[in-house]
Amino acid sequence: MSVVKHFIEESVKKAEIDEFLRNEFERAGYGGVDITKTPLGTHIVIYVMRPGIVIGRGGETIKRLAEVLEEKFQLPSPQISVAEMEIPELNANVIAARVASALKRGVHYRRAGFWALNRIMEAGALGAEIIISGKLRSDRARYEKFRAGYLPKSGEPVTKYMRKAEMHVQLKPGISGVKVRIMPPDAKFPDQVQILEVPEEAPEDAETAKVEEAVETVTAETTVTTETEVVEVKEPEQTKEVKETKEAKETKKAKKTKGKKKVKATKKTKKTGETKEAKKTKKTKKPKKTKKPKKTKKPKKTAEAKE
Repeated sequence: MSVVKHFIEESVKKAEIDEFLRNEFERAGYGGVDITKTPLGTHIVIYVMRPGIVIGRGGETIKRLAEVLEEKFQLPSPQISVAEMEIPELNANVIAARVASALKRGVHYRRAGFWALNRIMEAGALGAEIIISGKLRSDRARYEKFRAGYLPKSGEPVTKYMRKAEMHVQLKPGISGVKVRIMPPDAKFPDQVQILEVPEEAPEDAETAKVEEAVETVTAETTVTTETEVVEVKEPEQTKEVKETKEAKETKKAKKTKGKKKVKATKKTKKTGETKEAKKTKKTKKPKKTKKPKKTKKPKKTAEAKE
């Protein structure tokens, strides 16, 4: 068997199992199935609105279902698990089944379509489309679309995120088809721009970062201004010390000069005393040589003459 045929057979088998389970658990609100093969067997997950109907009393229905899958579809040792859907309105199979049941009950197709579309958009879907086709109002078949939101038709987001479902309904005029496409809210598009916010640091980290920044700034300022500060601060101290030393030297010099002056004064006094005594002795001897009283008498004669 070639690889292509193998994958075709596997996909056909999966579609048959899906259809069988939809018909079997229509009352339980069937929403889809996931089939994965493991070394121990095949793991099957069934998504349903009401899991109790699938499980049954004491797990009877699950056991019977496992036997049917193993015999009819040749699945080796199937292990079945049931999961409840969180938001059924975002499941295309559930919406298609609801629209089909509404058309069976005789509800107008437009009312059924708009009702289902509103429920999908209220659940938070990005976009949705419902197509109802068949003999809607006349003998000629046609289709009508009900769209809302953003719903691309091609590209990677469609193949990766879009949820699709189809359902067929037998009515009196003929068979009608229901197609549902839903774009879930968690879909990501390549043309969608997302602005990321800067993560906020914890308070302790912020405080430590601030302290580190402050320390860095202080160290940088100190390294730049150390030389200038040293010059500005030390120069006045040196000048003060120099002034003090100069004043001390001047005071010492003044004291020394005063002491020298006193000594000189004492010497001078001694000398002057000696000179005075010598002068006295000389004066006593001089009058014998020079007689000056004649000069003193002249002014008296002039006075008398004038009179």
